[in-house]
Amino acid sequence: MNTTNAQKTSGAFIAASWIALGVGMAGFIIGLWRSEMLLSEKGYYFTVLMYGLFAAVSVQKSVRDRLEGIPVTAIYYGISWFSTILAIVLLVVGLWNATLFPSEKGFYAFAYLLGIFGAIAVQKNTRDMQIFETGSSFSKPSDQ
Repeated sequence: MNTTNAQKTSGAFIAASWIALGVGMAGFIIGLWRSEMLLSEKGYYFTVLMYGLFAAVSVQKSVRDRLEGIPVTAIYYGISWFSTILAIVLLVVGLWNATLFPSEKGFYAFAYLLGIFGAIAVQKNTRDMQIFETGSSFSKPSDQ
């Protein structure tokens, strides 16, 4: 990857990414907190949210690593994609079978997707800032 032409990520996009992550997560969690669901249902949806956020960041990182020539094992790459798809499927199945109003189901779905998008964008911005500031996509251990 040619880092000599790297541009600094705009403050507006960084802010929008963090806002998307915060609003998506907060909306989803506040919705769970105020819902009439059983505690076990709340735990299921919270776990699916956290799993989905981690999986999406993992996909973003492994895809980006591969594009930059950083070795990523095929098994990790595959598990990252599988986990992301599985997290979304688990949310869809949970909402499909939930005894919620359609508007509530839509709220959870869109808050979830906003949080996933925000997590990916924040990870991208973090990586871009590292490249911009150091000129390298990964840091080498220092000799001490």
